[in-house]
Amino acid sequence: MTSYYEMTYRRLAVEDTEIFYRETHPKDAASTSPPILLLHGFPSTSHQYRALMERLGGSFRMIAPDYPGFGQSTAPVSNKEGGTFEYSFDNLSRAIEAFIDTLGLTRVILYIFDFGAPVGMRIATRRPELIAGLIIQNGNCYDAGLSEAAKRLMSARPEDPAVTAELSGLLTAEGVRFQYLTGTSRPERIMPDNYDLDLHYIEQPGRKQPQLDLLLDYKSNLPLYPQWQEWLRANVPPALIVWGKNDPFFTPAGAQAYLDDLPNARLQFLETGHFALEECLPQVASLIGQFLAGFNARTLQT
Repeated sequence: MTSYYEMTYRRLAVEDTEIFYRETHPKDAASTSPPILLLHGFPSTSHQYRALMERLGGSFRMIAPDYPGFGQSTAPVSNKEGGTFEYSFDNLSRAIEAFIDTLGLTRVILYIFDFGAPVGMRIATRRPELIAGLIIQNGNCYDAGLSEAAKRLMSARPEDPAVTAELSGLLTAEGVRFQYLTGTSRPERIMPDNYDLDLHYIEQPGRKQPQLDLLLDYKSNLPLYPQWQEWLRANVPPALIVWGKNDPFFTPAGAQAYLDDLPNARLQFLETGHFALEECLPQVASLIGQFLAGFNARTLQT
């Protein structure tokens, strides 16, 4: 039996920005699980979730926003270029938190990937009542999960031209392709349209500086790791961890470390790289479906 749904594409005014988001609206679903809020990574957008949403949209409400400065959302001028908007993880999290409140969401399952981990965990620690569960996919919260390349890049200072040049290299065609293709089992299965679209957005006027600002700000997340780990231990949300084991930035040790704080979480490694959905969509969709079925079962029992 086919589950029917609509996919809509809207924009929502949030403070000084306009947030674009895509959303599924199941028509016949019996799901009682909270909506899934999908937080994208770098250098991507909510587009990275389009196929997952197509797979699961008939059963679950799914909402995927673009951060300020990404994709179809507006890009306020960076304060590094004479504007008033500071592109930091604190500000991204505040914008997404305001987006959640403007939509009237009171309980969500967070899908956190890459940049989505520091954005989502900031929201979780401020608003624990919002978080019904976590789906964690190559989203790091532990020192153990940082590769040597990641540690080097995270040590970058604006006044260090060598390292900032390396960061800027991630915003080139070669750098974007590297993030999609490195660690994949079969690179020919990775659709080039997807990383070409990311590059298209990056190359729009006023878009590169926000990305560079955030790369330089990534180091601000590391001192918060203990606070996020304490939140996980104190709240013990239901969690599914799926991890591309060949990620050049976030290593399998980072996935394994979650089990110290979430011993009942399910962990599944995938033979792929950073953007695991690009190569392992069927496996990830199946795991998420099983995980979310648990929410329905618990709801029916209460």
